[in-house]
Amino acid sequence: MSASAAGPAAPGLLCAFAVTRTPPDPSGLAAARGHEEGGPLRVLHAGGLCLVVQDVPADLFGEEALTERLNRPEDLERCARAHHRGVEAAAGRGPVVPLPMATLYRGDLTAARAVAARRQVLDTLLDRLRDHTEWAVKVHAAEAEPEAAAATGPGAPARSGDGGRGYLSRVSARRREQQGARGKALAEAEAVDAALRRHAVAATRHRPQSERLTGRRAPQLLNAAYLVEDARRADFTAALARFTAGGTHPAVRVDASGPWIPYSFARWDEDPQADPDPRADPDQEADPDPQAHPVQEAPS
Repeated sequence: MSASAAGPAAPGLLCAFAVTRTPPDPSGLAAARGHEEGGPLRVLHAGGLCLVVQDVPADLFGEEALTERLNRPEDLERCARAHHRGVEAAAGRGPVVPLPMATLYRGDLTAARAVAARRQVLDTLLDRLRDHTEWAVKVHAAEAEPEAAAATGPGAPARSGDGGRGYLSRVSARRREQQGARGKALAEAEAVDAALRRHAVAATRHRPQSERLTGRRAPQLLNAAYLVEDARRADFTAALARFTAGGTHPAVRVDASGPWIPYSFARWDEDPQADPDPRADPDQEADPDPQAHPVQEAPS
């Protein structure tokens, strides 16, 4: 979503979660919680579509205040969870187009105009996402056994009569071994992706996460999302189970989660008919950018 810079803070702002055609169940919406600091979730009707929104205070959700809060990991996580609750509440009776986290408007009229201006794109997305879910798959290189690494690594004890030439030879051999292992792991990660794509309507890749985020020593080689038709879910999950069980691709470890609301395939600022080929966007961030969605002004 593009936006112009926000002006002076208003008494309140509108946080938008998702667009749908069918209003959510009122009792379910009333029981759902969005942001703790905001009012109850409600439905805003806009050009034949429904936008699930929440009134939030400008002093906490204005552009500067929100950016500062979302730079703190605990607040970022809290905001992401609140956003997901709002999207889930909108998805009770049909497909939804989740909006980016922290999509904010200056009142109902501005939000309604934004939805109406994108009605054709939103209708196409809602048709495309009906009866589909998203599956997240992360592939890491298999971690080397500590004993094996210590026995062959540069810091391994010198052998009897071993000189500097022998040491350098071992270092070179170890480097070739590591390069070969990484090449094999990358090839296996690509094979996993190719196999899963055969059972998916679309797929996209996010930037692999760092070791700080994954908590693993082994690098993440693939961070992908797959859009799967409900009618083909059994085929997709059967293929996925062969990889997550291990054994077929020993150079990698495959983890998966789902089904999810298809966040990765609901970009209303892109052509919904285009296949999101991951090779066309290998550097797409997996994590939300807290500065990417400032307060939206009314379109001119």
